[in-house]
Amino acid sequence: MNLTCLIVEDLPVAAEYLKRCCEKTGQLEVKAQCGTVDEAINFLREHAVDLIFLDVEIPGGLGFQVLDNLSYSPQVILTTSKIEYAYNGFEYNVTDFLKKPFTFQRFQEAMRKVNLSASTRQPAPKTDNGEDHIFIKSDGKLVRLKNDDILYIESMGDYVKFVSAEKKYVALNTIKNLETKVNTQHFLKVHRSYIVNIDKVDNIRENTLFIKGAEIPVSKACKAEVIRRFKIV
Repeated sequence: MNLTCLIVEDLPVAAEYLKRCCEKTGQLEVKAQCGTVDEAINFLREHAVDLIFLDVEIPGGLGFQVLDNLSYSPQVILTTSKIEYAYNGFEYNVTDFLKKPFTFQRFQEAMRKVNLSASTRQPAPKTDNGEDHIFIKSDGKLVRLKNDDILYIESMGDYVKFVSAEKKYVALNTIKNLETKVNTQHFLKVHRSYIVNIDKVDNIRENTLFIKGAEIPVSKACKAEVIRRFKIV
């Protein structure tokens, strides 16, 4: 089984060792090496991978911030000399924890876990333009929200609120970032502070959308696209 992977590691020597380990297995295609949090986040906004080798203490913050910005759930192997991050790894449901320095034999053991997990995972159903769900980090947990369960998404400064019929979830994110992550077959940005599930809109009155009693404003900048998507005549 061939898998694609990303190496997130700021030390060139450590990154090169990981790359050699990957190549030696004959199972992994290294798509890129990133040395900072922002670099990794930007890469993953444009490219999906099956596996991330993630150092924790890297320039720009902690490696976990990379996972907080993902809209899907690849396998993750932490690569760090700090065992105190093992608990955080458990919270993020990482596949394995490689304590530096590690041998190729230990690397192979981690890969066996990756292959076992990959073989038992069910592929997520696809739409014509993306996933049928989104993963968010809320209350210290990675939560899987189905597109159909989300009514709308509202900006709260540095946070966003995902509103479903049953519950509200608050996550560290921005509407601008989510605009590129959500499935655009189902979601539409209607205001700089709102993204709505177009299937959940009950009615439209002038510059306001109504979803289960909530009033969502439509901005001038977004109105033309709202008219087009809803086929307003």
